[in-house]
Order: sequence, then structure tokens, then C-alpha cells
Amino acid sequence: MRAAAVAYQAIQRGIAEGDYPPGSWIREDEVAARAGVSRTPVREALRKLHSEGIVELLPNRGAVVVGWTSHDLDDIFDLRMMLEGYAVRRVVEAPRGKIDLPALNAMCTEMEQLLDQGGTANHDRIGELAVAFHDALHRASGNRQLMSILPGLNQIPLVHTANRQRTHEQLARSLTQHREILEAIAAGDADWAEAVMRAHVRAARTALRNQNPGPAGLHAHQA
Repeated sequence: MRAAAVAYQAIQRGIAEGDYPPGSWIREDEVAARAGVSRTPVREALRKLHSEGIVELLPNRGAVVVGWTSHDLDDIFDLRMMLEGYAVRRVVEAPRGKIDLPALNAMCTEMEQLLDQGGTANHDRIGELAVAFHDALHRASGNRQLMSILPGLNQIPLVHTANRQRTHEQLARSLTQHREILEAIAAGDADWAEAVMRAHVRAARTALRNQNPGPAGLHAHQA
């Protein structure tokens, strides 16, 4: 993995776990030591995070973590609903052979088994598999522009934190929707697939809103 990617993941993880709360400054030397890289890739990672709206780069001062308001997240999830719904429609309408349904079904089975085993330790792995599930659908859409946009929308640290805090029932419903998306793809029904995907993303936003009511709960950045 490139050093900049290592630094990027270290900062993302630090924000998600609360080491860098909204409004805090990110020190390049501290990140470099944490990630085991030099300061140059840290600067590259910070520029990427700035382009994604996660940090703000201030001349001669450094990088400060940006918080998210409830309105910000509504906008982000609205975009996700539209783009992810469009992506899965493209998967259905694309020539056969672009999607590996057996592999995605196996992924769903592993997530379901992890959930059945219980324990919050499994939530991180379920989250990783869920990201891989969505990434596979994005790639199968064949739309390169879409694949360049969606990762930025799906990598907001608060969203990662909230996903780890979902209840068993919320996760079970999410995994059931994954299965239904695959059923719709297998049936060649683009309308069904898009509708389930949009409902899936909407449910994630509702779960996040219930966990963090109001801007204060979302760590809104005070300018």
C-alpha cells in the first residue's frame, strides 16, 4: 500500500474513533509517527481529505477537522440514494457476466454468520464486508465516473462510527436488503433493484439520525 494511503487511513481511523474530534488540529508529525510514514505522504493524505470536505486546510496554520451538521448528512445520503440506486440499475442493465453473484452471495452469508455469532467485535468485519459488497456493485456498473464519486461519500468517519453502533435488528434488516438486491439483479428487474437500494440507503440515514439526534450529536463544526 502506498504511504499516502496508509496516512489517509490512519487519519480517517483517528477521526472515526474520536482521536481527532471536530475542530481539532491534525499535526503532521503526529500522524507520520502513528502511520509509520514520512510527513510528505501525510500532506498528500490531508489534501485528499480536504478535497472530500473532511478537513479544512488553512494557510500557514495546518489542517482542522470539519464536523458534519444534520443538513450536511441529509445532502450526502440524498446523493447516495440517487447514485447507488443508479449504480445497481446499471448493473442489471449491463451485459451479463459483469457481476459475480455467487461471490456476493457468499459475502452475504459471511455477514449473516457473523451477525448470528453476536458481539460488537464482529460489527467491524460486517462493516468491511458491506463496503466490499457495495464496491463490487459500483465496479459492476461499468461507470468509471460513478466509481470516482461514491467512495468519497461512503468514507465519512461519522458514518463508519455510526455503523459500528447499529443494533442487531438494524444490521439484520440491512443484510436482508443486501439479499433482496441480489435477488432483483438475478431476476433482471432494474426497478426492483433500484428501489431496494434506495430504501437500503434511506434506512442507514434513519439509523444514523436516531443515534445522533440534532447537530450537536453530529459534532457540528463551529466555524
